[in-house]
Amino acid sequence: MIQIVIAEDQQMLLGALASLLDLEKDMEVIGKAKNGEEAVTLVTKYEPDICIMDIEMPNKSGLEAALELKDHSCKVIVLTTFARTGYFERARKADVNGYLLKDSPSEDLASSIRTIMDGRRVYAPELVDMAYENNNPLTERENQIIKLIADGKTTKEISNQLYIKTGTVRNYVSVILDKLEVSNRIEAISRVEEKGWFK
Repeated sequence: MIQIVIAEDQQMLLGALASLLDLEKDMEVIGKAKNGEEAVTLVTKYEPDICIMDIEMPNKSGLEAALELKDHSCKVIVLTTFARTGYFERARKADVNGYLLKDSPSEDLASSIRTIMDGRRVYAPELVDMAYENNNPLTERENQIIKLIADGKTTKEISNQLYIKTGTVRNYVSVILDKLEVSNRIEAISRVEEKGWFK
């Protein structure tokens, strides 16, 4: 019997998922969590085979919880509405076993669970396509600069740290904004975060 913990902050969806999986002859839902923190607690307590979790949840996101469970024997499946490459990259770094989208057919979830229990990984095909199309247009130096901007550094601090003139930093910044097709530094940081390009 495959034992499962589900973490989902929308109560109706949490109940529906649990009922759906309990209908499978080889599966049993042994715990339901409303956020990432509860998910980690339940996984530690019950030692399930699989933990299915949403990404955007209060207290602790699904990705933070997945990272915490990285060395645990429980296999983690992210089930989300968000087909974002940034989330997908972070999920892969957290070593999740599956990344599925909520608009997939319900029978896909049960078959994905069985595939994962057989030792394979399952990723939604559209995410794999997006990851391949998702090439970072920034050079190594531009990446370095956007990272320093995200860390809250001023133009002057960046120029001191990288031993380049403030005018050069400003030139880099305008090239970065151009390449990312955004109009300011805040939007640039959001774009790089969303795409999962911060290393």
